[in-house]
Amino acid sequence: MPAPITRYRVPSHYFWAGLAALAFTGLSGWFALIWPACWIATGLFLASAILVLYLASRPAVEIYEGHVKIGNHAIPWRHIRRLDRSANIPLMVRLTLADKTRILVVYPGDPNSSSGLLRSLRRHSREALIDGVPYRQFWGEAAVSAIAKKKLEPPRYPLLLPDDEAEVERMFQRLKSVGHLDQKTSSEDK
Repeated sequence: MPAPITRYRVPSHYFWAGLAALAFTGLSGWFALIWPACWIATGLFLASAILVLYLASRPAVEIYEGHVKIGNHAIPWRHIRRLDRSANIPLMVRLTLADKTRILVVYPGDPNSSSGLLRSLRRHSREALIDGVPYRQFWGEAAVSAIAKKKLEPPRYPLLLPDDEAEVERMFQRLKSVGHLDQKTSSEDK
């Protein structure tokens, strides 16, 4: 079995923060028995504990050459048809697969890890629309290949003023027709 190129795991501090929020929920609930206004704090602590423990339970995301593995679920890169980012922190990316199923990838890492995961997902999803833009256009490859196919001529910068250019053109036409530029007549030559 090949080793992953990169592995993105949820930091362990989410688990400990969730346990701390549960402890504060219990403490706040105990105070709420004496002061009923503490039920508000109990509810807020409970909601934050549930959210943080949900983020702590997210599976690791592994990037391979041929697929992305989210927990135990492996998705080949060629099956990803659309990749849309919803949020930055925590990173939320919605993957739409070839069979029209959608997978929400939630990664609550630090900003550097989140941007690295997003870049890896975007770079390997070659057949996908990335935030609604085709892969080649998103990475600027379409513009480069169009320029490579089409020969561009170098820019032409004017060296003379328009009046001077007209004078040079008149002299050139006279040289072509007469064969010399001096304005001597045939009687002066004799």
